[in-house]
Amino acid sequence: MTDALPLKGLKVLDFSQFLAGPYCALKLADLGADVVKVERAGMGDLSRYLYLTDTKIAGESTIFHAINRNKRSVAVDLKSESDKDALRALIKDADVVLQNFRPGVMDRLGFGYEAVKALNPTVVYGTVTGYGSNGPWVDLPGQDLLAQARSGVMWLSGGCDDGPVAMGLPIADVLAGASLTHGILALLYRRATQGIGGRVETSLIEVLADLQFELLTTWFNDGGRTPKRSANNPAHAYLAAPYGVYATADGHVAIAMGKLDLLAEITGLDTATATLDAFTQRDAIKAGLAQRLSTAPTDVWMAKFVAADIWAAPVMDWDGVVQSGVLDTLDMVQDISRGDVAMKTTKLPLRIDGARPASPRAAPELGDANALLADGW
Repeated sequence: MTDALPLKGLKVLDFSQFLAGPYCALKLADLGADVVKVERAGMGDLSRYLYLTDTKIAGESTIFHAINRNKRSVAVDLKSESDKDALRALIKDADVVLQNFRPGVMDRLGFGYEAVKALNPTVVYGTVTGYGSNGPWVDLPGQDLLAQARSGVMWLSGGCDDGPVAMGLPIADVLAGASLTHGILALLYRRATQGIGGRVETSLIEVLADLQFELLTTWFNDGGRTPKRSANNPAHAYLAAPYGVYATADGHVAIAMGKLDLLAEITGLDTATATLDAFTQRDAIKAGLAQRLSTAPTDVWMAKFVAADIWAAPVMDWDGVVQSGVLDTLDMVQDISRGDVAMKTTKLPLRIDGARPASPRAAPELGDANALLADGW
């Protein structure tokens, strides 16, 4: 499968750090590209030491290993002209250059788009920022939680009395990396068909706006009427009852869609509540459903919902997901290693010609590919 990967032979020089840029580089690597990560000599990417928990793997964070597997590393001093000259030589042979510094930093270092384009006219250059390359927020720190705070997205989760609720994932970083990957692949196609390189840019605030495209479209065309989150069993700021997450006697169940009269028949919800308007009386209906659903275990309700074609699902933790076997069936988990370091992680969430790309290579040791600086690609 490795020889058939669609990006085999593609050379990517990745100056980016932390999550957003490296996530793009990870997707390209999984698809067969040779990704060389540019890191600071003696220290490396700060995400090597950005710990989610007290779990360390070979003295490095699980974050670093998760997002930098299947790459190589060169450790350089960007204040050294000889090291910068070595990087310029690599740029001349690169197909893609990635970076996610604040606007202006790469220009000051001598590796902005125009400087790189002068060395390699058909290069594809990808950039992630926090809030774009100009505008009122351009100099603000571009970090996932801060971007969530500035995007409006925190007012879409939780109940109406909860205040703002942050997503428990680095959603802006991951979406920015995915969006940058889309742009990189589009420009690579243009280069292949027209011989033209180019620059693709995205930002954390742009991808969070795009994430909200359905709701923002409604708001733009609804007189700016702010959505009101449910007072109970929340799951979506706009959608009518029964859409929500409900406690059962032994867990929780999520209900997406289902006719209220049918749900009333299954759960014993009284007719007066079931016939209320699902939008204007959303909280009253959901409160009634919540009371009924708390009287029996999840498995009992799920059996009835499946039989009646109610769109519902048990709320699982990671143990439940793994024990279900779905990840094994989909071949979504892999073992990776580097010397004595071994761990499990996920795979690329797509298949190529029926097979899911995978590589056993863990994240690189700092400077493991420094021979490139002398010998070239």
